[in-house]
Amino acid sequence: MAIIRFNPVRDLLNMEREFNRLFNSFDKQFGFGEREQSNEEYENAIWMPLADIYEDKENFKLKLDLPGLKKEDVKISYSNYKIAISGERKNEEESENYKYHRVERAYGRFYRSFDLPEKIQDDKISADFSDGQLTVTIPKAEEAKPKEISIKIN
Repeated sequence: MAIIRFNPVRDLLNMEREFNRLFNSFDKQFGFGEREQSNEEYENAIWMPLADIYEDKENFKLKLDLPGLKKEDVKISYSNYKIAISGERKNEEESENYKYHRVERAYGRFYRSFDLPEKIQDDKISADFSDGQLTVTIPKAEEAKPKEISIKIN
């Protein structure tokens, strides 16, 4: 008997892909100019890792949960104020010694992208991968950092 893996995110990704194809076809048909073509990795994604996005005075930070992966399995790219994180989690092989009753973890290709503000230092973006968590640090440009101004009260 084959295992059917339930993945509710897959249906949402498929719907988003269909809408993107529809709008891209309108752009081409009515001459509104070429939109950025969908990434092949995005088109083939099966799942999306969960992410936290936060900032402090100096940096924006992305923290993604990627349990069971090694840093060699993850690809990070940056272009035109957009950072993309992709890779693949391999499926564990079934053994004659055991059988699965339920598989809830997602396997296969993943893709996640984030639009970044223009006021960043893109040449200083760094990433750290440990304990199944990827942390991407995006330094703010000097003009984007908050400044304290003292105001004299009369």
